[in-house]
Amino acid sequence: MRLFLFQLSFYFKQIKILYHYNFMKKPDFLKVGDIVGIVATAKNFLPEELNAGIEIIRSWGFEVRVGKNCYNHYNQFAGTDEERFSDLQEFLDDQDVKAIVCARGGYGTSRIIDDISFSGFETQPKWIAGFSDVTVLLSHLNSLGFQSIHSSMPVVFGKNKNHHSIYTLRDILFGKLSTFYFPFHELNRIGYTEGQIVGGNLSILVSLIGTSSDISTVDKILFIEDVGENLYRIDRMMVQLKRAGKLDKLKGLIVGHFSDMSDNIVPFGKSAFEIIADAVKEYEYPVGYNFPAGHEEDNRAFIFGAKYNLAVESKETVLAYNITENLNYSS
Repeated sequence: MRLFLFQLSFYFKQIKILYHYNFMKKPDFLKVGDIVGIVATAKNFLPEELNAGIEIIRSWGFEVRVGKNCYNHYNQFAGTDEERFSDLQEFLDDQDVKAIVCARGGYGTSRIIDDISFSGFETQPKWIAGFSDVTVLLSHLNSLGFQSIHSSMPVVFGKNKNHHSIYTLRDILFGKLSTFYFPFHELNRIGYTEGQIVGGNLSILVSLIGTSSDISTVDKILFIEDVGENLYRIDRMMVQLKRAGKLDKLKGLIVGHFSDMSDNIVPFGKSAFEIIADAVKEYEYPVGYNFPAGHEEDNRAFIFGAKYNLAVESKETVLAYNITENLNYSS
């Protein structure tokens, strides 16, 4: 009897784990008049750099609330760890705030993530958006079983002439989900798949391996992008993902912008895309390069933890939000 009860307990634990990894909770979409909070979890900036972003979000019909410490400076950070933590925690717990958009990336989110309590958020989830260093926060939410938004951020809104890219964030917040078409790339691996999208900034994802913010990539479509890295470091990070078992059980791979790459005096001998292609050459899942997301003006918003259909075809690649599958994932 004791053995039976142990086996039954183990069975239900496995079911719970399976449910957690396959059914991410979806926050409610917003409506005109809702409050959007802006926090700075990483690098500092000048107040005037945020003005355009605030006005654009207001023009969508939202009320904007800026964290009280958002404009602080402490060395390279937007305030001390405590100040940055305080703003994020306040907006996570405030039920009037329906979405949180991080002001910018840089570095610093990993310094505060372990202090954050998500107990209030878990009872009333809300959309959290950003990219780059904010991959820490988005990955942590994924590990907790919640969807989030990979998107551009308000500090760059005023500099970004690609308004369509910015509007994809607006569309998601209102529940309008896009289909993306991007040109064929010679390194693409043709195929069709469907699954949840996970990922973000490559260097951040590698830094999260072995932490509580680490993501499962099993049966997922992995998205990666990066900026300002040396090519040998891209290779090292792809090797690390491979050694950690993050590449072998994917449903598919989407490669975004790899911008401002550098090389040594003695060349590495491959481009960033060629390095990635080499790292996944033994697998059979579809791979699409040049997806319009990352550290360039064309940075389209999409949902981590939501199911998408990916078709890498001979003339173009198509990424489509799976409306039918995602109907079941509301919180």
